[in-house]
Amino acid sequence: MTYNSPLLRLLEERGYIHQLTDAQGLDALAAKQIVPGYIGFDPTAPSLHIGNLVSIMLLRRLQQAGHKPIVVMGGGTGKIGDPSGKDESRKLLTPELIQANIASIRTVFEKLLTFGDGPTDAIMVDNDTWLSQLSYVELLRDVGPHFTINRMLTFDSVKLRLEREQPLTFLEFNYMILQAYDFRELALRHACRLQMGGSDQWGNIINGIELTRRMEGIDLFGLTTPLLTTADGAKMGKTAAGAVWLNEDALPAYDFWQYWRNVDDRDVGRFLRLFTDLPIGEITQLEALPGNEINAAKVVLANEVTGLCRSEEASRAAEATAAATFSGGGVGKDLPDCAIPPEGFTIVDALTSIGFAASRGEAKRLVAGGGARLDGEVITDEAHRIEANRGELRLSAGKKKHGVLRPA
Repeated sequence: MTYNSPLLRLLEERGYIHQLTDAQGLDALAAKQIVPGYIGFDPTAPSLHIGNLVSIMLLRRLQQAGHKPIVVMGGGTGKIGDPSGKDESRKLLTPELIQANIASIRTVFEKLLTFGDGPTDAIMVDNDTWLSQLSYVELLRDVGPHFTINRMLTFDSVKLRLEREQPLTFLEFNYMILQAYDFRELALRHACRLQMGGSDQWGNIINGIELTRRMEGIDLFGLTTPLLTTADGAKMGKTAAGAVWLNEDALPAYDFWQYWRNVDDRDVGRFLRLFTDLPIGEITQLEALPGNEINAAKVVLANEVTGLCRSEEASRAAEATAAATFSGGGVGKDLPDCAIPPEGFTIVDALTSIGFAASRGEAKRLVAGGGARLDGEVITDEAHRIEANRGELRLSAGKKKHGVLRPA
């Protein structure tokens, strides 16, 4: 359909819309008033990763279109664990660790959203504020009758665990009830009318809409984004080396920049739309660059995303390091490094110590395949020793991983 509200036109143009509960109703509401909308995040680690970035950018788009973002941290539900898309139970976290994670995660949101007391300023709330005040009897009496086990068993997150005969505890089974309760509570406390999230959250969103309508008579709306995978089918947020974390202290800016610089050619245009503020016209030109010229678009992508999530200074430094490493053959100051012990070590030890290989076996396979280089020289002998008196050396694994070995 053709949207009238700047919000849905922006989201459609940028590729955020997968499902809408009532497109016409939300479009009409967003065209006439400020719509507070929320997305929930579980604070299970001190940093979110880039798999969460599309949701954060969705809140940014909401604010850019003149509406109010609500960041809901799952301090309450985080004590239980969301079974959505999970094959097994999560480890339970202490309240102290959850609050420390929330404080750490907030730093990323502060770079991408404007917080304050204004009508379209973002706010961050913790669902532990109301969930911890609930009595079990009250929850059973007031909320329980609105859920049927029959329907809950049809949810993919539940069916997956049951089909694989993996435990789904009663604790986790209640997660969908609590998330639905969140939407109701946010509607009452903050006049929230919209919940957004990934496509795996569709069932939970519908639950919240129906619960609030039955209990309060308030009409709410839901919007989900497409399942975000790379062109080769991999899930966003994970690499062979681990998660691509958003926080600087969890992943150096250079490594973050390099992830975006090395994306598949087929992903460039889509990622520019989702993860940058560049005008659509400029993105169209960049994604149309032929052959190797698409690498220039990847540099733009890396610079823009790193600038948003880290800082403009970090983005410029990462690009300069890449230029020194790849073009000039030098050693950039932001490359990962590793100390050469006084007694020296083998090329296999070097690759594992710097993090280019997860195990000695992986490092040996890399060497045997000709993927390990010292100062540009291919090393094929896994017993090759690197002595401390050789000074500073550039270590490379494949075409995309580069680091520095320095005497201890």
